[in-house]
Amino acid sequence: MSCNLSSVVPGCKRNTTQIAPVPPYAGLIFDCDGTLADSLPVHFQTWVMAFQTFGADLPEAWFYERSGASAFELIQMFNSSFGYEFEAIALDTERQRQFEALIHNVQEVEAVAEIARANYGQVPMAVASNGQRAVVESTLNALKLRSLFNTVVTLEDVARGKPAPDLFLLAAERMEVAPTDCIVYEDSDTGLEAAARAGMRVIDVRVLWQPES
Repeated sequence: MSCNLSSVVPGCKRNTTQIAPVPPYAGLIFDCDGTLADSLPVHFQTWVMAFQTFGADLPEAWFYERSGASAFELIQMFNSSFGYEFEAIALDTERQRQFEALIHNVQEVEAVAEIARANYGQVPMAVASNGQRAVVESTLNALKLRSLFNTVVTLEDVARGKPAPDLFLLAAERMEVAPTDCIVYEDSDTGLEAAARAGMRVIDVRVLWQPES
């Protein structure tokens, strides 16, 4: 079984593995969904409602296997997998509307958020997400985390999203920190690849959870 957050996948529980950044480092970069925010259950719920509005059902396992994909990538993959031709902008607009109505259900990933709080004012910090700015900013504000970060980089800011390194490289540039001096916190394979391609050290927060035996 592949686990993200305990509230996402039945049979998962917290692991006490430490994820504190190991010096030296001059900047920290965090993914948002699934890393700082335990938002994937809410995103799944809103995607289900959006697809149902357009007359389709979204399989749960299929959705979680594609964690880390951008909204438009997810719609394109859904169309390809199930033979639909949904218009991405219309479907995603409905999904964002549903998300705003349920954003109060999003919780922080406490272990990761505490690292951000502990490093606030010590080193520059950024959020780099494959999500849209409106959704990412709303999520961070709802969790009262936005003020911790010097900059937020989203898909609108770059030509290529993860697994390309563009988001992380732009975050480092805005923080005025060399990529090799940054540590990234991520929860998806695409994010891990992007951080590695950016030349950054990366911590996979999925070690916080493990399958029950």
